Amino acid sequence: MATARKSSASEGSRSSGTTKRTSAKKSPAKKSAVKKSAGKRSSSRPSDQDGGDQQRPAAKNAKPSAMKVARAAAEQLAELTGRRPEVVVGVERNDDGWQVELEVVESRRIPDSTDILATYRVQVDEDGEMMGYYRAQRYVRGKGGDRG
Repeated sequence: MATARKSSASEGSRSSGTTKRTSAKKSPAKKSAVKKSAGKRSSSRPSDQDGGDQQRPAAKNAKPSAMKVARAAAEQLAELTGRRPEVVVGVERNDDGWQVELEVVESRRIPDSTDILATYRVQVDEDGEMMGYYRAQRYVRGKGGDRG
């Protein structure tokens, strides 16, 4: 048995020696590829710093977009009602700011097609702050709601 162990150990060293040679040849190539990609990244950074950072402060002074207003309205409605809106049904700009329609699950049931859903209309000012909200309609998920 001692002879068998020695032969298997010598075979393992042969195969590992071959593996080491192969991996030794490939690793310098991998390192050079990493160096090249790192070089590309560093060359693009100065151009990003020159133009990208100067435009960001100007964006803060601008009016919020419809997407930001809808997200803010959903967060504020969730905070007030304790229910997380599932879908933004609509966003519309009006004279006073924005009107956002959000769909909320009011009562979960089994099966899901019998859940009670509600559409809330949220009034948001120009800065994205909620001015008020109300439940516009309530309906069963499987039957849908009539829009009027």
